[in-house]
Amino acid sequence: MKDNGSEQVGYEEVFQIFIEVDKPIVVGQDDVVGRRQLIPILSGEVIGNGFKGKVLPGGIDSQVIRPDGKCELSARYAIQLEDGASIYIENNGIRTVPAEYAEAVKEGKFVDPELYYFRTVPQFEVYDEKYRWMMNHIFICYATRLPDKVLLKFYKV
Repeated sequence: MKDNGSEQVGYEEVFQIFIEVDKPIVVGQDDVVGRRQLIPILSGEVIGNGFKGKVLPGGIDSQVIRPDGKCELSARYAIQLEDGASIYIENNGIRTVPAEYAEAVKEGKFVDPELYYFRTVPQFEVYDEKYRWMMNHIFICYATRLPDKVLLKFYKV
């Protein structure tokens, strides 16, 4: 892919996170707004390219699933790396499914991850000089929702 016909645009995978989540807490649901739910983030594992650590408990994934099945989400959580560094992550994005799966999603049913689009734009807050570069780049995250966890693959653009 070219940027303005002159510069190659690349994506470099930086790390992955496997996030363990609890059952959704449904705040409310109607035919106008959709289904608002909060999904507690319990724990997880960070791996890849020199990153190794864990997801700290206490994070939350706030979602609204619109009447058409589109999910708008905003997750906030923290990771702690084995070298002692902590990183706060704000991850906003969307998940969409083909129209024939919209009703299942609105009811909170699991839909095969091969059937949907799930991307986010993470921002990092770091407290260690070694990782400061993360605050000066744009990242894209490819996400896969599984029944009891979420796989996140973070790419530097």
